[in-house]
Amino acid sequence: MNPDDRRPLAYLGATVLLWGTSFAVTKSAYASFPPMTVIWLRMVIAFLAALPFLRRLPRPDYRRGDWKYLTVATLFLPCLYFALEGYAIQFTSSGQAGVVAAVMPLIVGLAAWVFLRERPTWQRVAAILASMLGVAMLSLGGLQQAAAPNPGLGNLLELGAMVAAAGATITIKHLSTRYDAWLLTVLQMGVGSVFFAPLALAGATPDWGTVPALAWAAVAYLGIGCGLAAFGLYNSALKLIPATRAALAINLIPAVALITGWLALGETMSLHQIAACVLIIAAVGFAQLSPGVGAEAKAPVPQSEAA
Repeated sequence: MNPDDRRPLAYLGATVLLWGTSFAVTKSAYASFPPMTVIWLRMVIAFLAALPFLRRLPRPDYRRGDWKYLTVATLFLPCLYFALEGYAIQFTSSGQAGVVAAVMPLIVGLAAWVFLRERPTWQRVAAILASMLGVAMLSLGGLQQAAAPNPGLGNLLELGAMVAAAGATITIKHLSTRYDAWLLTVLQMGVGSVFFAPLALAGATPDWGTVPALAWAAVAYLGIGCGLAAFGLYNSALKLIPATRAALAINLIPAVALITGWLALGETMSLHQIAACVLIIAAVGFAQLSPGVGAEAKAPVPQSEAA
């Protein structure tokens, strides 16, 4: 494997680790802040952390009409994605949400085929189906111990979040040839800071003076690590590899979250869950490392964008 192949794998690996560990950290932050306040604070912290480096980023090759794609990309993610998923978890169990989330690579694969002309290989199709099965096995194992007051509504909201995430992936992939990945990330964080401000202010207001330092540290990690760094790395991977291949790695996140809870928090893992983790990791690894998988023809550039 040449260095060009290793770079996107490293980006995706770091992204999965950051997003996979975010669940335990988010739970810690929710003990001191309302959910929408946590989302808003992580956006603000990420945006402020990126500002000193903004001038060092390459200037984009803006073309007429790009504002439409930029608007759609930021509307999908972080705005719609975090809003829909934030409310989805209140109505459905995390297990059922995980099953629904497993369809994201399938949505991305279909959208990439239609809009980006990325032809999926049989290896990728097989890996998507296998990883979806693994996530279903992993998530359904927690149904009996999770509260789901309105699973129909919650699962529908989670599906909407996955459509938003897929839409952002396709749109950012379209822009990535002319826009720096980190610039797109800063834009996402900036728009999220504005979008979630009224949602945070409309909810319960925390007693800022009594918030413990550990809660602030959790929010800072979510903003800088799981926000700025993870989004930037994922957007960087999208610049180098097909959108379907990048999205498939997202199915590793539930496995990483479960393993993290087992190692760091002492949570138990059944043989059923261990088998599901092995299946997901094997499926994603097969798609990323199989011979010929990286040989897809790149999507042709429309004539209106050439030169």
